[in-house]
Amino acid sequence: MELILKNGFAGLCLTGLFLLAGIDVQAQTPSAVEIVKKADENSRGDNLYSEIKMTVVRPTWTREVGIKSWSKGDDYSLTLITSPAKEKGQAFLKRQKDLWNWQPAIGRMIKMSSSVMGQAWMGSDFTNDDLMRESSIVNDYTHQLEKTEEIREFDCYKVILIPKEEAAVVWGKVVMWISTNGFIEIKTEFYDEDNVLVNTFDGYDVKPFGKRRIASRMEVIPADKPNQKTVMEVIKYDFDSVINESFFSQQNMKTVR
Repeated sequence: MELILKNGFAGLCLTGLFLLAGIDVQAQTPSAVEIVKKADENSRGDNLYSEIKMTVVRPTWTREVGIKSWSKGDDYSLTLITSPAKEKGQAFLKRQKDLWNWQPAIGRMIKMSSSVMGQAWMGSDFTNDDLMRESSIVNDYTHQLEKTEEIREFDCYKVILIPKEEAAVVWGKVVMWISTNGFIEIKTEFYDEDNVLVNTFDGYDVKPFGKRRIASRMEVIPADKPNQKTVMEVIKYDFDSVINESFFSQQNMKTVR
């Protein structure tokens, strides 16, 4: 009888340990919104200065654009075109919900509206919203974790993003593949309101930038335009810069270099 009781007690203890282990494993899997938030924070940080070369590829020609960009959280960003000469000095500013474009060639400061967020940025396959981030992939969408899949040797969470009814966003659906190790955005698909694939984003050449690891080369490929894409190559990412909110001003758009 004593042996049976001891064995029964031991069995209960083992069962309890297995249950606790199961709870622990589940607790280690972040929620869908946590995954997207971590990926967004990994690629942007609190303060970011970057230098990027953008190459627009078309069937009969290519064009390179030099870019410098400063951002502070989700609310502030300033993007400067450094080349080619025709567009050099053009700047884009985001201050919370206000969006501006400075065009030095004609000496005009243009306020941008939400209606242009879905349009091509600088003739590329990126949209204005991709670069200026008027919408938030964390706050403007609901998130559903589908499963894990392997994308280019990365184990990834697959997350479905559906826009909230009140959100003014460009896309009807977004599907993201985010690495389980490091929360790196590896692949993203963008769909229109009719659930038709429009663009595919692919991240390549993951490298360390300070304490973070991100894709140093990003390609956007439109679904319905063969032999066309836009490539972003990171020259410099500095997450340690301290950038004050006063930097993000219309006056600075005209003078920053």
